[in-house]
Amino acid sequence: MRLRQLSDPDHLPALDRRYVIERPALDLGPLDHPPRILLLYGSLRPRSFSRLATEEAARLLQFFGAEVRIFDPCDMPFPDQVKGDEHPAIHQLREHSIWSEGQVWCSPERHGQITGLMKAQIDNLPLSMGAIRPTQGRTLAVMQVSGGSQSFNAVNTLRLLGRWMRMFTIPNQSSVAKAFQEFEADGRMKPSSYYDRIVDVMEELVRVTVLMRPHTAQLTDRYSERKEDAVKSEARTKISAI
Repeated sequence: MRLRQLSDPDHLPALDRRYVIERPALDLGPLDHPPRILLLYGSLRPRSFSRLATEEAARLLQFFGAEVRIFDPCDMPFPDQVKGDEHPAIHQLREHSIWSEGQVWCSPERHGQITGLMKAQIDNLPLSMGAIRPTQGRTLAVMQVSGGSQSFNAVNTLRLLGRWMRMFTIPNQSSVAKAFQEFEADGRMKPSSYYDRIVDVMEELVRVTVLMRPHTAQLTDRYSERKEDAVKSEARTKISAI
């Protein structure tokens, strides 16, 4: 299914549990099933800091009661590279996006922008697939890692893309500067203000997802789409009558 498996999913060495609320979304909405969160990252390096940050985010989301899937983009083609989008990676990414109720996008900042791999994943998610909309109404948290000083170019671009994909991007965000200094040799993130911000962002994502998911259909109901559907329905009726 092109999903990465978390190592030590319950081990959170940088988290100070004295200050943690384990179920931050309690009483904000129905908890009949865990919030379903899809996580995307934007680098294929063997030691990818965007992947490592994403894995830390996934562990925290699980700790907060969410169900997580981390998509592995190792063979993701560019948009329009494969005729008819007939590629297993594209199909599975879309299936995971449809499954999700919220998402996390984490990209390295490269030349002041998100990576091509990150953009390829987003571009391979269509706004609509017939009556199905793989991203519309989902919540979104954005993150970035940088090799140098702290910047917000990548997260700003991810916010723009999230709006374009008709997602509800939460106010908080994470930007990890000099990421090569923030992870241990085993890939786990060190305690720091950067880690604390990721905790904040995931806590907020769970809350907003649970708060909004009972109302997604109403929040994404659009006049223009109702009108378009009615016109198509009338056209089908006329054709049937003929």
